[in-house]
Amino acid sequence: MIDLALLVSVLAVTIQAGTSLVFAAVGEIYTERAGVLNLGLEGTLIMGAVSAFAVGYHTESLLLGTLAAMVVGGALASIHAFLSVTLRADQVVSGLALTLFGIGLSSFLGQRLGPEGAPLVGLVGPKFTKIEIGGLSQIPLLGPALFNQDLLVYLMYLSVPVAAYLLYRTRVGLNVRAVGEDPDTADAMGISVIRTRYLATIGGGMMMGLGGAHLSLAYTPGWTENLTGGRGWIAIALVIFATWDPARALLGALIFGGVNAIQFRLQAAGGGVVPAAVLAMMPYLLTVLVLTLITVYENVSRRLGAPAALGLPYMRGER
Repeated sequence: MIDLALLVSVLAVTIQAGTSLVFAAVGEIYTERAGVLNLGLEGTLIMGAVSAFAVGYHTESLLLGTLAAMVVGGALASIHAFLSVTLRADQVVSGLALTLFGIGLSSFLGQRLGPEGAPLVGLVGPKFTKIEIGGLSQIPLLGPALFNQDLLVYLMYLSVPVAAYLLYRTRVGLNVRAVGEDPDTADAMGISVIRTRYLATIGGGMMMGLGGAHLSLAYTPGWTENLTGGRGWIAIALVIFATWDPARALLGALIFGGVNAIQFRLQAAGGGVVPAAVLAMMPYLLTVLVLTLITVYENVSRRLGAPAALGLPYMRGER
C-alpha cells in the first residue's frame, strides 16, 4: 500500500532540493549559449548564499538579501567576463580561479559578517516560508507538493519557461545563440559579440546568485561553510545532461533532488536495502563521470549539441 502522505512529502522535498540547481543550471545555460564557459559556478553559488544570509540577517529583509545575492553573482560573473572575453584568458582557468576565490572569500566573510564581527554560523535570520496557493494546492497528490512552497520555488517555476522563451523565441535569444555558434558570422550581421557575451555571462551569474540565496534563505536557512556541498559542479554536469536546454535542466535537477529526498527518508527510517550514503554519492558520481567523459572525448560535446564556439575566445577580424 502506497503511503500518499509520504509520497507528497518526498515530492515536495525533491522540488525544494532541486530549486537552487535549476537557477544555477539555467544561469550556466545562458552563459554557455553565448560561447562562454563559466566553471566558477560553485564559488558564485556559495558567495550568493553568504551574501543573501548576511544582508537578510542585518536588514531583516528577504528582498534585500535576495537582491544582494543576485548583485554579488553578477559582479563575480563580470570578473569572469572581463578575464575571458576582454583579456581572452583561458576560460577554464578563469572559472576555476573564480570558484577558489568564491569559496575562500565566503569562508572569510562567514567568520566576520555577524553582529559586531562575529561569525554567521548559528545565527537565525529571516527565511522564506511556504505559501499555499488556493485551489491549486488541493489538486490530489501534485497540488500539496507543487503549490505549497516558498516564493523562490514559484519563481523557479517561471524561470524555466521564461528562459526557454528568451532563448528560442526572441531576437535576444537568437543573438545569444548566434554568438555561441559562430561569432564571426554574428559579428558580420551587426551583432556585438563582446556585449552579448558580457550580458549573457552577467545575467547568468545573477541567476547563479539567486540559487545561492535559495539555499541560505529557504532550503536550509542559515549559514555554514560548504553550504553548497558541490551543487555548482552538479549544475555544470546538468547543463551537459540537458544538452543546453532549460526544460531538460529542470528534469535533471529534480532527479538530483529526488535522490536527496529519498536518502534523507532512508536515514530517518534507520536504513534500507541501499545505504543512504551510497544514494547520497550518486549525483556526485554522475557529475564526475559526465565531466570525465567530456574531457576525454572532446567530440562528445559537439555530438550532444554544445555551442560550436563554447570556450573559444573571440577577436574581431581574427579567423
